[in-house]
Amino acid sequence: MTIGVGLIGYGMAGRVFHAPLIRAVPALRLAAIVTSRAADVATLDPAIACVARVGDLLADPAIDLVVLATPSGTHASLCADALRAGKHVVVDKPFALSLADARDLAALAARVGRRLAVFHNRRFDSDYLSIRAAIEGGAVGRVTHFESHFDRFRPAVRDRWREDGSAGSGVWFDLGPHLVDQALALFGQPDAVSADIVALRGGSMADDWAHVVLRYADKRVVLHASLTAPGGEAGGAPRFVVHGTQGTIIKRRLDPQEAQLIAGLRPGDAGWGADDDPVERWDDAGIVTRHRAETGCQQRFYAAVAHALLADGPLPVPTDDAMMVQAVIEAALLSARDGRVVALPLH
Repeated sequence: MTIGVGLIGYGMAGRVFHAPLIRAVPALRLAAIVTSRAADVATLDPAIACVARVGDLLADPAIDLVVLATPSGTHASLCADALRAGKHVVVDKPFALSLADARDLAALAARVGRRLAVFHNRRFDSDYLSIRAAIEGGAVGRVTHFESHFDRFRPAVRDRWREDGSAGSGVWFDLGPHLVDQALALFGQPDAVSADIVALRGGSMADDWAHVVLRYADKRVVLHASLTAPGGEAGGAPRFVVHGTQGTIIKRRLDPQEAQLIAGLRPGDAGWGADDDPVERWDDAGIVTRHRAETGCQQRFYAAVAHALLADGPLPVPTDDAMMVQAVIEAALLSARDGRVVALPLH
């Protein structure tokens, strides 16, 4: 049995991430895409229907799972429409623009008996998997300081919805959910959040710099995103730095899967997810040992979704986890706006 999948949106997220990762899972059949880019859909696969209207896709009984790869400000309304149409839903991050909307969607999914997952694909990145394995293996002892950077170098403001100041635009809604989800998957809900989120580039209509601290009783977790910092092999801050009671671990470069997908590589191809940037472990004598990075495997997100629908298995990102991410995203926005520390949980 295969699951019929309808993808809404065929921009960067739909074309680069969702379509290839869905098509990498045999139990999923990408049957239709809602987009005006009919030629691009035909190039991908002429058997995939190009649908002009969301309503037509939602009315199609052959579509079991709807995937939302649309601008962030549309997620809540489209997700609600899909759930009411009897479809299971995967929604790209951010889940919604408010915790209240996220709670409403989770409640709606429960009422209609449909599965709802948020696309936190970077739980399956090589850099994160490597750091997680090192921490769980005791490489640093008890973690006291965890720092996660998602930096890009885009000093000129571009004409696109992610930067135009509209609802859901800005680096915190774009990259923040990745940073938050990874941190919470490691350490759970923090006690409080403090944040500075601003626009630093000339002419920027949306935030392009975010520095957020998650406060735990025994550690601090620093999450940083910027559009004016060269990253990866170009330099800049390491992707992860983790200090603990028995040493430090550093992962310098970002997982390669996004670049591989853009270049046309697909899951199963030679070298897929392979990361040649090792994890460094430093001790108090300055001695460094290097360990091979884990292999990235973002296709596991959709493999887990298929298993959840066909065998009533767990979702790759439980709804409670997605709600916690949304709460931290909102707490950071409140902290930056009001200049205060915001306690969790939010009520």
